Amino acid sequence: MDIGITKKSPVTSSQVAEHAGVSQSAVSRTFTPGASISSKTRAKVLAAAKELGYRPNAIARSLITNRSRIIAVVMAYLENLFYPDVLEELGRRLAAENYHLLLFTGFMDRDSDPVFDQLMQYRVDGIILASTSLSSELSEECTVAGIPVVLFNRTTERDTASSVTTRNREGGRRIAEFLIAGGHKSFGYISGLENSSTNRDRFAGFREGLSAHGVTDIEIRTGNYSRTDAEAAARELLSLPQRPEAIFVANDHMAVAVMDVARYEFGLSIPDDLSIVGYDDVGPARWPSYGITSVTQPIEGMVEATVDILMDQIASGEIEAHHKVIAGEMVVRTSARLPKSGIVTVDDRRLYRPESTS
Repeated sequence: MDIGITKKSPVTSSQVAEHAGVSQSAVSRTFTPGASISSKTRAKVLAAAKELGYRPNAIARSLITNRSRIIAVVMAYLENLFYPDVLEELGRRLAAENYHLLLFTGFMDRDSDPVFDQLMQYRVDGIILASTSLSSELSEECTVAGIPVVLFNRTTERDTASSVTTRNREGGRRIAEFLIAGGHKSFGYISGLENSSTNRDRFAGFREGLSAHGVTDIEIRTGNYSRTDAEAAARELLSLPQRPEAIFVANDHMAVAVMDVARYEFGLSIPDDLSIVGYDDVGPARWPSYGITSVTQPIEGMVEATVDILMDQIASGEIEAHHKVIAGEMVVRTSARLPKSGIVTVDDRRLYRPESTS
């Protein structure tokens, strides 16, 4: 004999109010963060809600308040451990503001427009684009809809989208200074996506730093922020008749691949035969087996700035582009030959700060 299971109707706020002997607005205020309600009334509502098994309906509330309390995050590059760390910190920071994170998968090599219709179905209150970009059409559509957009780890010249990034150009220049000071004479660069602002700025700074010391010849290969492409780029560079003495790799994820190729396919000793410097300072960069010298991207500071911009614009209803640039450090480990000066120890980390030396 089949046993039928009857689906129980969800408990409503009206039922909770009746059970607690309070008004329906009191129930609403109890479950609205920051709303004014006496502790006695709140306790009665919570007790009644627990007894009846009541849970507030966030979707229904969003229709009333016109706020979903959802922030859409579009990412295209979770293979790089920098972005899972960013997601974790974003989740914490948004939860502290009583907002929820909804992740969408975007595209590294093109605009995020294909996911726009999908994320808009969730009536999101704001959008964070990380490791991806937006077209001018999407930017304008978000502005018309009153939805603030922040580019994370990307820059934009558009007036309608904000951005949070680090001093990538300065970081690239610092790497060049570090390698020159370490006595290197020939250089290679393995790029990320050539059309990304982070890649362009890092390379521009690196080229400027080398040029200031009379070095204009740089062997450049494309890694596309991909391990496979970075391995192929490393093989090309290390097969040259005069291979570079030092290679700047546009991020740590690729730098790990380059180090593996150098060690296990070419039998090179790092840093005796080859110096490698990365960018981001995450994941394997900190592992003793790799020990990558790397420029940091301060995730906590970047996430804080991103969330602050979103919360301000959501609260005010005014969308105005803000561009926040966060300073990083160059952390010195074992993957590159050391200069004779400029290295200081701060909080158990060795940093390259040549301006701090006399």
